[in-house]
Amino acid sequence: MATKIVMPEMGEGVIEATVIRWLVNEGDVVEQYQPLVEVNTDKVDSEVPSAAAGTVLKILAAPDQVVPVHAVLCWVGQPGESVPADGGGDAAPASAPPPKVEKPAPAPQPAPTPVMNAAMPAAHGPSGNGGSGGGFASPLVARMAAQMKVDLTKVPASGMGGRITKEDLQNYIRGGAAPAMTSTPPAPAKGARASFISPAVARLAGEHALDLARITGTGLEGRITKKDIERVVASGGVDPLGAPAAAPVSVSPSAPAVLPASPAAGQPVPGTVMKLDTMRKSIAKHMVESKHTSPHVTTIMEADLTAISKHRAQNKELFARDGANLTFTVYFVSAVVAALKAYPILNSSWTEEGIAIHKDINIGMAAALEGGGLIVPVIKQADGLSLLGIARAVNDLAERARAKKLNPDEVRGGTFTITNHGTSGSLFATPIINQPQCGILGVGMIQKRAVVINDAIAIRPMAYMGLTFDHRMLDGAVADYFLGTVKKTLEEWK
Repeated sequence: MATKIVMPEMGEGVIEATVIRWLVNEGDVVEQYQPLVEVNTDKVDSEVPSAAAGTVLKILAAPDQVVPVHAVLCWVGQPGESVPADGGGDAAPASAPPPKVEKPAPAPQPAPTPVMNAAMPAAHGPSGNGGSGGGFASPLVARMAAQMKVDLTKVPASGMGGRITKEDLQNYIRGGAAPAMTSTPPAPAKGARASFISPAVARLAGEHALDLARITGTGLEGRITKKDIERVVASGGVDPLGAPAAAPVSVSPSAPAVLPASPAAGQPVPGTVMKLDTMRKSIAKHMVESKHTSPHVTTIMEADLTAISKHRAQNKELFARDGANLTFTVYFVSAVVAALKAYPILNSSWTEEGIAIHKDINIGMAAALEGGGLIVPVIKQADGLSLLGIARAVNDLAERARAKKLNPDEVRGGTFTITNHGTSGSLFATPIINQPQCGILGVGMIQKRAVVINDAIAIRPMAYMGLTFDHRMLDGAVADYFLGTVKKTLEEWK
């Protein structure tokens, strides 16, 4: 019997997603848990995996089509199997067939072993823990489970519709879960060519002790396939295509970062109209709504960053030993948390009943994406984190934001936002409020300047900070007190 692949529940409050592109064509043979289609929700790209192995019988949603949660995206089954004429009645058929995906000829794939399937989630039916729902796990959770040797059928699910979340998996591991396998697959390689590595490929590489970072992927968008692993194994562990490991990029705090070579939709051509992608449409919608919703006012102060510069220089190596990069952003997040505790009116949202003061402090940090676009991952409950905890959260969210590996829940629930526009050389700006929040802090470029200290001229690392706030909720005096607290925290850092 054919299996319908539906739009999964991507997070709380997410009721629909936009189809970006199909990774397969009708008639393609797919494996269970193989990604079929990329979808976008609230500027977060996700892959929807196949719930069963078989042939793609019918695709129902075209690129750029908005599909509600639980609607049918496609059908997978055996060749010749029939599917409902209306596609199942859960989604409107695509107005036009999706474009054919150009792919290299697939190599013969070995059948998955029972151990391989044991580490993956059940796509339909109750989970092994007795919970209700479909037991859906995203590709991210499935990869984490494969790397940590965890049987997802034993992980209690707390997500909507019985979905296994990343937190469910982490809580299960903290509870002392026994490993389900003995071999340890290597971590996925970093960089564009490793945007997706299936658990089967990771395990195969682990069996042959291969470094995925040194393997060139020949799949779609440079993805590493089983064929690539077999090629390297046949060459004695050395990739004949010779993929070099990506070199880390460092940016001096006093110098602007290198600007992207081209915008998201490609190099602009004079006399043409650039098509709006899903992210640009979302950004435009939110920005216009924000300016029409809140009366924006911006206040600007200048901060002397000598104290945090010294603290960072003394502790950067120590943090690195704990696996964290101590960036200047970490200090700004910590200072904002302190100021929000002192002036909780800024940790709020406007409602018709009154100003809602939030209990948790959830800091959003705007991140520009290579090639264009902006996304705001959220550090949840930042007021309960140490400086090391904030550093780890900032590093993790920033890295996965650039790799487009964030979950929809990770860009929701923010109560205050920080945008570091100084990385591109900007000195100060008047950022737009991230609705429905009360304010947003913009941080300019850190620049050594001559300032007067105790009637003497000194050279200090300085930065302008601009606080844009909703004048319905806040008056100028309180906004200045808040920004002054951020400034004082940074300048008197101990």
